[in-house]
Amino acid sequence: MISIIIPVYRDADALARTLAATDLSHAELIVCSTPQDESLAALRRARPDVIWVDAPRGRARQMNAGAAVARGEWLLFLHADTRLPSVWAREIEDAAGQADEAGGRVGIGCFRFALDSGSPAARLIEMGVRLRVALFALPYGDQALFLRRQLFERLGGYADLPIMEDVDLVRRARAHGRLFRSRLPAVTSARRWERDGWAGRTARHLALILLYFCGVPPGRLVRLDAARRAHPNTPDGRMYL
Repeated sequence: MISIIIPVYRDADALARTLAATDLSHAELIVCSTPQDESLAALRRARPDVIWVDAPRGRARQMNAGAAVARGEWLLFLHADTRLPSVWAREIEDAAGQADEAGGRVGIGCFRFALDSGSPAARLIEMGVRLRVALFALPYGDQALFLRRQLFERLGGYADLPIMEDVDLVRRARAHGRLFRSRLPAVTSARRWERDGWAGRTARHLALILLYFCGVPPGRLVRLDAARRAHPNTPDGRMYL
């Protein structure tokens, strides 16, 4: 069995589209939200096939809460605004098969990043992500990360970080095997890039990951990012970072 764990916070419409977009009937579906998120009430009633888990706010905490009740041998962590390819389960089967081959052990897997936009900027971002994954074996959570539940538990799950929890998990999981990269796309909504600006959001992502690898604590990164979004430019035109 494969358990799909979806953290969500006040994003019922995106979650409803994701649940309806792909056949997930042969997986254990677990959605983790905060008890205060009343926007999901109608969807909860409409989807009794989903295991609904209440957890404190925070993606890492919610995903850990979902994993705690999961029964699947493999855990797949899916963002609420990301759609899996139609044959997604086959890719995990391939990863599982390779994990049993001598020298082919898989630590963690991901799908190819794609955006649901026809903008040329979207294609450039997708190319940049492919380059990052190829050079550094570093996918992000919007690529639908998956790994064996046994390994996830051995790692202690996601670290309780306010940001970069996916990067931290990938780095720790890779110590137990190589990264499996599916050629099939997990398609993420481009709405946040369209809202924030293609260049602005991409630059912010790059700045945050560079600061993280320079040793800036995740809590500090969150405060810096919040200040930058609230006040995008200083009086002399420089960015807050």
